[in-house]
Amino acid sequence: MRRVVALALADVVAFDLSIAAQVFGHRDEDLYAFRVCAQAPGTVPTTTGFGLRVDHGLEALRRAETIIVPGFAPLDSEPPDTVLSALRNADKRGARLISICTGAFALAAAGVLDGRRATTHWQSAGLLARRYPAIQVEPDVLYVDEGRVLTSAGVAAGIDLCLHVVRCDHGARAANAIARRIIVAPQRQGGQAQFVEQPVPADPKGTLERTRAWALDQLARPLTVTELARHAGYSERTFARRFRAETGTTPLQWLIVQRILKARALLEAGDLPIEAVAHQCGFGNAASLRQHFRRATYTTPTAYRSAWMSSGEMARS
Repeated sequence: MRRVVALALADVVAFDLSIAAQVFGHRDEDLYAFRVCAQAPGTVPTTTGFGLRVDHGLEALRRAETIIVPGFAPLDSEPPDTVLSALRNADKRGARLISICTGAFALAAAGVLDGRRATTHWQSAGLLARRYPAIQVEPDVLYVDEGRVLTSAGVAAGIDLCLHVVRCDHGARAANAIARRIIVAPQRQGGQAQFVEQPVPADPKGTLERTRAWALDQLARPLTVTELARHAGYSERTFARRFRAETGTTPLQWLIVQRILKARALLEAGDLPIEAVAHQCGFGNAASLRQHFRRATYTTPTAYRSAWMSSGEMARS
């Protein structure tokens, strides 16, 4: 199992920390060995008025393969030097470093984000950019994957990033199973907007959820905005506006994401020919699948399947 350690800094955002615990530390799954550490064992205050007992100090970071820094507050001072030194040492030895929300300020203070793209909660993105000009701050996205260093926006965006990490480590099926357990959408792309205009519609019956569910059952065939709008009972213009208001993305981009997700699951599940995978996911042909798949995952369908099968063989041996 991969060793994951969450670093709870003083005045930690308890929700951010619980995201890491729910995704990586649930007792019903054995994908990760998860623990929480602090600057020193003891009680760590939270931003919500209660303390957390933490049994491990910074020594827990020395063998961690993945380190997660949840958000903390206030941001008017940097974490202690011992914490920053531990993060720098982890970076030097090649550990994967992840921040949720304002946890990015700890990675920034340690110099880990210098020369990289990063994000944080939209309310704090300007401060991050001003304080650490060597970072390319992207204030509008849900999360940024720079390979070994990953950062997310605030609160629920941390769920999206953690599921993305599980998907990269163990495949779409494992990530989807965790998403079902915690009752969230299985995949939101990192480039999706942080601010969704209408996350909870005033009239739940007026949402486009029924049309999105219908579209998921139709992925194997071409789908146009015209057809989606007709199913929802709106003009194309009104449909596109409402769709972005509810999801933070366009109908076509949403369809591509769902098709890539289905392709990953099919590639992980067996040896279905690439052309057949393309048709089942609605890409039409293998060339179109390869183009979109490479853009989304930075690899080809064949290489993805090969890497997945190899990791599965290693896990079974």
